[in-house]
Amino acid sequence: MKDNANTLSKVPAVTLVFWILKILATTLGETAGDAVSMSLDLGYFIGTAIFAVTFLVAAAVQIRTKQFHPVIYWITIIATTTVGTTMADLADRSLGIGYAGGSSLLLFLLCTSLFIWHRVMGSISVDSINNWKSELFYWVTIMFSQTLGTALGDWTADSAGFGYLGSAGIFGGALAVIALLYYATKISHTLLFWAAFILTRPLGAVVGDLLDKPLNEGGLDLSRFAASAVLIALMACGIFFFKHRAAEETH
Repeated sequence: MKDNANTLSKVPAVTLVFWILKILATTLGETAGDAVSMSLDLGYFIGTAIFAVTFLVAAAVQIRTKQFHPVIYWITIIATTTVGTTMADLADRSLGIGYAGGSSLLLFLLCTSLFIWHRVMGSISVDSINNWKSELFYWVTIMFSQTLGTALGDWTADSAGFGYLGSAGIFGGALAVIALLYYATKISHTLLFWAAFILTRPLGAVVGDLLDKPLNEGGLDLSRFAASAVLIALMACGIFFFKHRAAEETH
């Protein structure tokens, strides 16, 4: 028999620190992914294979844990962003699907994942991530969202011609609108959460490209390894110097 106690989720409560770390992680995914596939000249296929294995290991550890651990959780998030970067680049560039085609395919897969998750579990709220089935859906959905974000960011910056700064302004503005809707309307907070979660990835993608792309392409031409190291340090500060709590589901 259930009581009125709160059941702790396996994922963090959605706070300002959560969103800051999420944007840092998505930016890190872009710089680290490009560092391995481009700077080390391993290519998108090998880069994807390396990061896919990393993600599977991290996700397995995360799912096997009995409670929320900030370090394990954020390592898994970073793993999704790096494999999302190389996977999107592999599909868009090496396989010739293109940014628009890749974005459309990944949007379909993301919506399908959310739909099946809701049909099977009855909720896609992060507050309900307290068993292995819901957490499996959670990480599959995140994987699709991170990969979609890379393709969408590249499409906006390159194909649509907005550049890195312009694209950052677009996605940052969209996130500001979502925040306004969150506080000023009665739109589902779960829906707004996933919209914001998805949009942080293309924002991180274009910011990462802004940091490490050549000057003649509109970037700052910073070292991908140096930029990644700084982002890791900032994330470490956010993880260890701020308190983190698990999301709660009230029965």
